Amino acid sequence: MDRKLLYLFLLLTFTAQSQIEQGSLFSEVIGKNIKKFTQNSQKAYEVHDFERADFLFDSLINNVINGSYLDNFKVRKLSGRKIDLYKFDKPIFLMTYASWCTPGAGEVPALNDIAKKYYKDIDFVVLFWDSKEKVRRSARKYSSKIRIIYVDEKENKNDHIVEIMKHSLGFPTSFFIDENKRIVDVRRGVLHPYNEKYEISFELNYNSFLNGISLLKNLGNESKDHIASKQNR
Repeated sequence: MDRKLLYLFLLLTFTAQSQIEQGSLFSEVIGKNIKKFTQNSQKAYEVHDFERADFLFDSLINNVINGSYLDNFKVRKLSGRKIDLYKFDKPIFLMTYASWCTPGAGEVPALNDIAKKYYKDIDFVVLFWDSKEKVRRSARKYSSKIRIIYVDEKENKNDHIVEIMKHSLGFPTSFFIDENKRIVDVRRGVLHPYNEKYEISFELNYNSFLNGISLLKNLGNESKDHIASKQNR
């Protein structure tokens, strides 16, 4: 009997520790805060107070989303086969998109260049909210170093996680996620005026992507330094 009680105690302790270590899920924290954020943002846009709108977005990211954990849900590869989003085991650069979004002239080339340089250390993933046929057409622009996946919302009408992730922050939105699926940062796509020059678009997007990737690279270096210091003690 005592042994059973000890086992139960250890099980409950382990479960509690796991919950503390995991922290809150993205869907949970965004679900609690998105209504107020949306209302305040709409008010700011109505009076053309774009500085206020940007401040609200940054506050949501820094004070609510960063540090939460990405939810796991089913996505499809271009082959149509379903996989878990957690199948990607490296740190993840995840960009959400839709085929009807018009990227800046240098956006995709900039992402392709970044992916070719860092794909060995980071999983580059573009998640389309779209049908298989439309995604396949859009996928042709991307490097083979970038994983293209999609979610057809017609198949996920009752999936709360998909609804939250797709409709809360808009797209394109970039998520920078460490190997434990913790969200390190979230950034909107670079705004681009029509007829902007390719060189300007490429540089703006390249610098934006690289800045986020640097966060993930620095986290990896800090982890390696920590392990090395422990081994040398």
